Amino acid sequence: MKSLPQVDAVQAAIGRLASQLDVVAEETVPVDAAEGRILSQALLADRDSPALDVSAMDGYAIHIASTKSATLRVQATSAAGKAPLELETGAAIRIFTGAPVPAGADCVVRREDTLEGDDEVTLQLPLDQLQPGKHIRRRGENSQGGGSVLEAGTLLNSAAMGAVASFASAHVSVFRRPRVAVLNTGDELVAAGQPAQPWQIRDSNGPLLTSWLGRLPWVQLAGRRPVIDRLQDVQQALDQALNDADAVILTGGVSMGDADYVPEAIQQIGGEIVFHRLPIRPGKPILGALRAGKLILGLPGNPVSVAVTARRFGLPLLTHLAGGTETAPEPLVQVPEADDKQIDLIWYRLVRLDSSGRARLVESRGSGDLVSLGASHGVIEVAAGQSARGQWPLFAW
Repeated sequence: MKSLPQVDAVQAAIGRLASQLDVVAEETVPVDAAEGRILSQALLADRDSPALDVSAMDGYAIHIASTKSATLRVQATSAAGKAPLELETGAAIRIFTGAPVPAGADCVVRREDTLEGDDEVTLQLPLDQLQPGKHIRRRGENSQGGGSVLEAGTLLNSAAMGAVASFASAHVSVFRRPRVAVLNTGDELVAAGQPAQPWQIRDSNGPLLTSWLGRLPWVQLAGRRPVIDRLQDVQQALDQALNDADAVILTGGVSMGDADYVPEAIQQIGGEIVFHRLPIRPGKPILGALRAGKLILGLPGNPVSVAVTARRFGLPLLTHLAGGTETAPEPLVQVPEADDKQIDLIWYRLVRLDSSGRARLVESRGSGDLVSLGASHGVIEVAAGQSARGQWPLFAW
């Protein structure tokens, strides 16, 4: 395991591990099942968009040079979804938004710039102010046939699905959804909702991660199970999970305690640790590894650490594994009021947004404080040696 640079250590760690992961294979799905998936091949326009000249307004299509009088005979009506008409000399054709511009017309006059009669129309604009091409959307101005509409790696959200519906055939090529298994280590864990002794802890990390993964439509949950703190059990659970899944996320067992078996278990099953322990708080013991191109992400056991590291490390790594290339920058939020605390680590601090979009620190008792976690909207990433007051990237839940 090579050392990582301390400057931008988070991005360095993510980049180094991502570069060694095998992106999942592609498959073909019906267009109506493509929403939320990631394109594996660029989507190309099968024709010009628009496919012909269309009107950008409700109004009247005319030919400027042939218009000698402000009052014109209305020849016909051009509607969307109908074949284009041919304009007669000295006439006008009533036209609706999106309708084909008639052959011979070179301008559309807005309806509000006219006086309409039963079979004639009077233009309210001076004839010398009419401009060729006005209120006409030209053929191919959005894209030309054969041109790239969406790049490979694009997440097919609701906006992108409009393009898919317009340009794709009945099927589209996407990446297979990576299967992600969750292992929660710890002898102290009992299932959520079950009675717990004072020395036991109800498993919050499992539901936290399955809920988070469930909001990623391009991921498939491959199961979740608890694992006791014994090397053989951790080793067997991890080996089996990697046989069935493309990625495994573990919680707990990555620190320096006597019962922290995850690093040794990874090595025992032939895995390679790419990074372990980073200059961050919370989540310093985080571990990133792989086996045969599959992702192993070991998160610390405390729930705030799990939420932070899953969001900050898990999301970009899973996105890469799934074939995604779109990584929009995190929004910057202003923190107008904050304490003056500083640490020599990258500090992820819980925040809650107010109605104006500014961030306020959430008081926290540490990385086991589920109350503060539940009250937060996300974390800001505060640079080492800086206070939280100022402008910082927001990693929203």
